[in-house]
Amino acid sequence: MSTQLRSRGADAVARVLQNAGVKRVFTLSGNHIMSVFDALLDTEIELIHTRHEAAAVHMADACARITGEPAIALVTGGPGHANAVPALYTAQMAESPVILLSGHAPNSELGRGAFQELLQADMARPVSKGAYTCRGSEAVAPDLVRALRLARSGRRGPVNLNLPSDALEGPADPNTPLRMDVLQTSKSLDLGSATAVLERLAHAARPVILVGPSLMSRAGRARLAGLEDACAIAAVGMESPRGLADPSLGAFAEVLARADCVLLLGKRLDFTIRFGRTPVFHQDCEFLQIDPEETEIDRSIAAVGPRLAFAAVADTLPAVEALTNKARANAGNRAWLSEIKAAVAYRPPAWEKLRSSIPGRVHPLDLLRPLQGVLDSHPDAVFISDGGEIGQWAQAYLHAPQRLTNGPAGAIGAGLPFALGARCAVPDAPIVAIMGDGTFGFHIAELDTAVTHKLAFTVVIGNDAKWNAEYQIQLREFGANRARGCEMRPVRYDQVALAMGAQGELVTQAEEMPVAVKRAVASGLPACINVMIESLAAPQISR
Repeated sequence: MSTQLRSRGADAVARVLQNAGVKRVFTLSGNHIMSVFDALLDTEIELIHTRHEAAAVHMADACARITGEPAIALVTGGPGHANAVPALYTAQMAESPVILLSGHAPNSELGRGAFQELLQADMARPVSKGAYTCRGSEAVAPDLVRALRLARSGRRGPVNLNLPSDALEGPADPNTPLRMDVLQTSKSLDLGSATAVLERLAHAARPVILVGPSLMSRAGRARLAGLEDACAIAAVGMESPRGLADPSLGAFAEVLARADCVLLLGKRLDFTIRFGRTPVFHQDCEFLQIDPEETEIDRSIAAVGPRLAFAAVADTLPAVEALTNKARANAGNRAWLSEIKAAVAYRPPAWEKLRSSIPGRVHPLDLLRPLQGVLDSHPDAVFISDGGEIGQWAQAYLHAPQRLTNGPAGAIGAGLPFALGARCAVPDAPIVAIMGDGTFGFHIAELDTAVTHKLAFTVVIGNDAKWNAEYQIQLREFGANRARGCEMRPVRYDQVALAMGAQGELVTQAEEMPVAVKRAVASGLPACINVMIESLAAPQISR
């Protein structure tokens, strides 16, 4: 039976998603949402059935970041919703347009002790752009369209829509206009503001443009490169919870401290840049800001006061386009631009000679060296970094056309679901995920999801049998004699992968790594390379 002939609220969900171009839904089944499963059977939308609700959200997050379009996670109500909500924080901080559709106790039974009754919208609201509960079956379609619109507008981010079971099972007019055109909305930067910003940057001796996570996708970085070429001013993206200590930024912090004018282009003046304080910025550094949210500009004023010399409210992508179209290159800035680029690209020459001195252990760089060739082999290759210290080594050393990290949230554990979501978005290119042994354990059961749905990728585990980021804090702040409680066992994760039907490889010597990588990629399976590594702190890069 086609969805056009059916009239439940659940069919309205299916109809809206199909009309919005959604190709798949990441989900875990449950009582409240089985009518949606039934409705989706009459569409071409694929159900990727996961092993944990948070993993479903992480998969949608990865898919949304890569495609730039809203991606859907569908979970049941009560505990299913509660499991999914924490993953929204990672998507929120990464400015990722995820829609979390949650089943919900029926409206007709609320306040009476309904099965799995919970204040779901209240729970999700702090970690989303909006959280709503449908009041009836006729509200399902317009509420879902509103969620799709909100996720893509302004500063992008996740939205939660709760679907009471009686709203899903009740009647809904199949001919309700869906007005999908409302998805294409944006707030442009006016010509006067673009001119004012560019003039201030042109008069600065050492200007810099800082951008946030929304422009760290491949498409976003291409637009930034166009802006950089047009105005001869470095545009540097930031998406790490370690801020300017992100090793992928090289020695950028050293030159940023000399900047005299900084444009915050969709970049929050937050902890990642120490709220504009010295010594991260020179005490006389002037700030400009273009942001989708007035509240972010208010926060900047509170942080730096009159040093915020100009601000405008506009969506980030239209602002980049307006600035690029208006800009005229200033040759006088080229030397400063080159200096910034060299600082970001800088890596210590001594790294090429680093090797582990511990028998049976591999230096993090020897883990990484054979992987760059894999990422260079395809124009759509995806590199995923998840974890504490090993993730920082990976971000410092590896580069790829497309990169996914845990973002400013700093929440570890999403790497394996990210790989599944990335494979759905990018069907053919290599996908390489670097994870610590701690992070791998969060969603290890999703290897089964990957095998079930034939989603191949390579996950490389840096296994030092400890929560190393926290262990390094203990060493620095409390001393080696009080470094306790972060130990783990050196688990054979490669054997776990084999037991689930995936490819498994164990590496204990640097020379074994290239062969293991070759076998993993050639297997055509989800592959786990378990590398026993030397436990080292993340690199601190300076010249």
